[in-house]
Amino acid sequence: MDEMTRLRELRADAPVPHRAALAPGRKRLTDSIEGGSRRTFRLRADWRIASLGAVVAITAAALFVTQIVDTSDLRQSGPATVAGDLDLSSPAGALGQAADFLERQEVPPEPRADQWIYLRQGSPEQEKYWKELPAEIRKQTRWSYSPDSWIPYDDKAAENDTSDTDHRTARESYRIAAGLPEDPDALLAELRKVFPSGTGPESVPETKDAHSFRALTALLESYPLPPDALARMYRAMATIEGVGVTDHLIRDAFGRQVIAVTRGYDRNTRREILIDPVDYSYAGRREVVIRTHEVYGPEDSDGPDRTVLKRGDILSNIARTGAAVVDAEGQKP
Repeated sequence: MDEMTRLRELRADAPVPHRAALAPGRKRLTDSIEGGSRRTFRLRADWRIASLGAVVAITAAALFVTQIVDTSDLRQSGPATVAGDLDLSSPAGALGQAADFLERQEVPPEPRADQWIYLRQGSPEQEKYWKELPAEIRKQTRWSYSPDSWIPYDDKAAENDTSDTDHRTARESYRIAAGLPEDPDALLAELRKVFPSGTGPESVPETKDAHSFRALTALLESYPLPPDALARMYRAMATIEGVGVTDHLIRDAFGRQVIAVTRGYDRNTRREILIDPVDYSYAGRREVVIRTHEVYGPEDSDGPDRTVLKRGDILSNIARTGAAVVDAEGQKP
């Protein structure tokens, strides 16, 4: 039995620490997903600065370049070196194992109304270009484009904004999750009501299963969520038609090993929910091309009129590298 497996067994009943607290002891899982993120699983470019002249043009062009999926099979290093004996044989196996672990964790108290939610999320490219922006531009766009973001837990103004039906404040999300039923079918039906189909920003036709996956993902990306509620969500996710799990750990945008729960979005792309293999927290998302095809840009675009997207290209690769409840805006854990 290796040391990490032994450690996993010894800490099986310990409360789940914040990701930030785990970082010093885990070389691969650095403490550093959609700063101020929108809680839908869709392509986003809100951190690309489209109105800042030449700096913006260079940044957006660089970030449009697709990346190639890491196809290396990490099974040679063994999932047990990360999180004990991971079951990646099926969605029910992987997500059921995650739920079993989360159900053993102590439920922390709900954040206070005066507290803030700190998130650090994005990609290495985003962080690189953010650092290279002139100081005056960083100051003007700090809360919109920085990898770091702070949102008030009790955000009454946002709660009263009904323009985006896929968005819920941190407090709304926490309480929605805490009140979800145990039964997977009932849970998914409730989330479909909370995040209605055809009224969100995408407003595209959805099947029942596609709607369930989007609604569940919208809530999953929120922070914090009670561990027992997250367990119920994972069990329900495993029942959605078309959901799969990659049979080996993959690398996220920052090179960390993560579990990938997948579902096809359309005939050309697949969406992936990334889960930390140690504490089973939400770790990010990707959108991957599954069929080589061509896309055409708008006529007024400065980019190429036609772009070939190849099977394996990554269209979106967002990693959450920090999440915590803090006492003030601007405070880091």
